[in-house]
Amino acid sequence: MSRVTLVFFLAALSSISRAQENAVNELKSLLQNLNTLSAEITQLIVEPDGGILEESQILLHVKRPDGFYWETISPFPELLVTNGKKLWNYQPDLEQVVVEDWDSNRSDLAAQLLYGRTDGLSDDYYIVVVNSEFAQTFELKPKSADSLYEVITIKFISDSLDLIYIQNTNGERTAWEFKDSSINLPLDDGLFEFTPPAGIEVVNNSIN
Repeated sequence: MSRVTLVFFLAALSSISRAQENAVNELKSLLQNLNTLSAEITQLIVEPDGGILEESQILLHVKRPDGFYWETISPFPELLVTNGKKLWNYQPDLEQVVVEDWDSNRSDLAAQLLYGRTDGLSDDYYIVVVNSEFAQTFELKPKSADSLYEVITIKFISDSLDLIYIQNTNGERTAWEFKDSSINLPLDDGLFEFTPPAGIEVVNNSIN
């Protein structure tokens, strides 16, 4: 490699590194500004062959550092809620609630991002940002060949979260479309506690 070629090569690497750093900082800034989030979500899960596995309507509330409320309204009612210590999984159709100890490290990538836990993004993902007049779209590609994810796309419109799209390495795809989002409005801590209704079976798998 000639000296001139080497200079251009190093300059290109430096430019890529700066673009990566800028993309990471932009994404972190948008995510870390979400202290609370409430939204209606349409969730679509698509099988590798293109068939729709599930379409569901979700009600989401997030309150940092640990409050998470995920209620499936349809087609099958279910509630997942945690206060950062306990996780309740309430299934009305089964008249049952399962209680477990909560470990935030077990939560999936989308939940981690909503919690604002972005410290490892630049270590784990190549990130590209595409800016338009009204939207910012981030594409995350895992650096590890062992990742479960093929690509993750996160879209913001006017600083509001609009879409999270995840494509797994097995070809399955999940899309969350956010509607009627409310950002940084007060949320009561009681929203992230759960008291089982009378007559509901409680399966307590918690240790603490």
